[in-house]
Amino acid sequence: MGRAEDNLAQALCALPPKPGDDAAASAKKGYSEQMSNVVANALAQELRDRGMAEALPAPAGTRGRSGAERRLAGGLGAKKVDVSWATEESGLISAISVKTINFRDGRAGSFQKNLTNRRADLLMEATTLHRRFPYAILSAILFLDHGAEHDDTSRRSSTFHNAFPRLRLFSGRNDPAGRDEQYERLYIALVDATPSRSTVRLYDAAGDGAETSLTDALDALIDTVAERNFDDYENDGTGNIRKI
Repeated sequence: MGRAEDNLAQALCALPPKPGDDAAASAKKGYSEQMSNVVANALAQELRDRGMAEALPAPAGTRGRSGAERRLAGGLGAKKVDVSWATEESGLISAISVKTINFRDGRAGSFQKNLTNRRADLLMEATTLHRRFPYAILSAILFLDHGAEHDDTSRRSSTFHNAFPRLRLFSGRNDPAGRDEQYERLYIALVDATPSRSTVRLYDAAGDGAETSLTDALDALIDTVAERNFDDYENDGTGNIRKI
């Protein structure tokens, strides 16, 4: 694994043990929020390490409240953004949305129930941000509990495999004049988080199901930022962004 993968796995190990599927709704909600926060902080640190010094959320004691989301004005109203890089000169340059599905539905016994809701959340975020910032590079990662890979039945495929056809259409926005609801990059991740050892397997929702890496995803992000902001930024040749 590369640095980005190691740092994300280490961040996930800081989470408490995951509540059971029969735990109270408040406990499950709290755990999912904690996961989103540690992932967002790990990703923001990776962006800062790659040259995006203003990326939020910021570490403790540097820019306001640690772990705070940035609230941005959007085309359909203000929106909190999990991970963002914005400057005074350019406004929002890049953002990463983090969504999770960690628990099985008690009645169905699968992770499928929340997939449609998470997709709706993602599309609303992309639409409202792209309408105000059409040049912004938007990425998203949907984290699924690793059990979602094998919750298939005789009547339907697993939640993991069902996620690809439901998300593929909303990835691959290559033009600032493209569809607002599309992300430039959209990923599906299988996560197994425990205090002793955590793993994340990442897949491009626009691809054929082949596994990728967080390092490759961030490299693609840097390339796209440099391409879309060619008057101000460039890829330094080592996977980092620098101001021209």
